[in-house]
Amino acid sequence: MSAQLLSPPESGDSDLWVFGYGSLMWKPGFDFEEQAAARLIGEHRALCVYSFDHRGTPEKPGLVLGLDRGGACRGIAFRVAAKRRTETIAYLRSREQTTNVYREVHRSVWLEDDPRSRVSALTFVVDRSHVQYAGRLPLAEQLRYVQQGHGRSGNNRDYVLSTVLAIEKQGFRDPQLHKLATMLHDAHPIELPLQEGT
Repeated sequence: MSAQLLSPPESGDSDLWVFGYGSLMWKPGFDFEEQAAARLIGEHRALCVYSFDHRGTPEKPGLVLGLDRGGACRGIAFRVAAKRRTETIAYLRSREQTTNVYREVHRSVWLEDDPRSRVSALTFVVDRSHVQYAGRLPLAEQLRYVQQGHGRSGNNRDYVLSTVLAIEKQGFRDPQLHKLATMLHDAHPIELPLQEGT
């Protein structure tokens, strides 16, 4: 049986679907009508973005998630009422695009409670040509960046561990992130000086 597309990709008078795969899973920051476990095919979750803002600085970058090409990604699809569409997109742009490291795209996302249903969801894919694209770093390098990272949204360690907990609440594991989380638990925390205004 063929899949049914539940929402047109960019219609301004329809509900908006948003696909979260990182911090949006545990801190969406916008009002939504419903959420559902979902899967995106063709891109995977990866710690592939140097964070110069939310979880690091240009001098001491952190490392945050992006959708990178290939594979698949499980996450959460949020349905936003049409009347909140414009404000939600504006909020997401101000949150995710502080350095324009992502491309704002619509992707087909399969809802896991109904495998025949898919929605067109707004999501953010890493721009591989951007200076903050980290590519595929070895776990030891990921650990180093995450331990040192601290930006205006807090420390990088909490970001990774909160994402791992959100993934576990959805009933699955992300092998790479879970391995890094174990390393973070085992490693001695790095003391960072408090910066004024953070």
